[in-house]
Amino acid sequence: MDAQMTEATAAEKVEDIEIRLLLEALFLKYHYDFRNYAMASIKRRLKKAREQLGFETISAMQEGLLHDQAMLPQLLRFLTVQVSEMFRDPSYFQAIREKVVPHLRTYPSLKVWIAGCSSGEELYSLVILFREEGLEDRTIFYATDISHEALEAAEAGVYALDRIQLFTENHRKSGGKSSLSDYYQAAYGKALFDKTLRRHVVFSDHSLVTDAVFAEMHLISCRNVMIYFDRALQDRAVGLFKDSLARKGFLGLGAKENLRFSLHADAFTDFVREEKIYQRRVE
Repeated sequence: MDAQMTEATAAEKVEDIEIRLLLEALFLKYHYDFRNYAMASIKRRLKKAREQLGFETISAMQEGLLHDQAMLPQLLRFLTVQVSEMFRDPSYFQAIREKVVPHLRTYPSLKVWIAGCSSGEELYSLVILFREEGLEDRTIFYATDISHEALEAAEAGVYALDRIQLFTENHRKSGGKSSLSDYYQAAYGKALFDKTLRRHVVFSDHSLVTDAVFAEMHLISCRNVMIYFDRALQDRAVGLFKDSLARKGFLGLGAKENLRFSLHADAFTDFVREEKIYQRRVE
């Protein structure tokens, strides 16, 4: 038993080395930096990638990545989590509608950043909310992600029709003031969201790991992204948000995220504690 455990431990250590070398290669060749993502999450995703892409080892996958650029988007699909839904956690959007929007109404123009927008569900949720509250026309929405494929999906605004029932129920629970069906057309098992929802949207590549700030944002929504970062990377991201927010701007995080232990916690106050919505302090 001891010999078996020793062998398993040694194999795990080798795999850890392989993973770190692959992440270093990914950064040096393609400038995608996953080196400070939570290791447990990265290991799960790379194991799934290795199995589904048909590689014997992580090292073999690294060799493929270095010599075949076509493998990059395949690997990124496993490393970037693209799972979301419209009006996910409806109480979060209800809090924005009822408590944040009254403050945003006082500005003649607004900037909203959806960081890690995935395939666009959160973006469209906020645009619809702002349209219903009469704020859309004075707002620029910045939708960013590190995945080109995610951004293309977000810009297309096409979702499987069998997801719409959940989206509709979430919208209703969030305090929606119209029918979600007003915003899409259904055909061939797909729902195509109205292109007018994208008229004030800027889609852009952006990495919370390596890129700089978006200035003077009034609301930043970055949910269920930082749970995949280690502590140092979480601190970098929160610092980026702090520097990107206008005075008294708002930051919304996911249900499992908070600023309690962040180096930048003192820069924020709890605005809606139960929904993880924070407000930038005035310095």
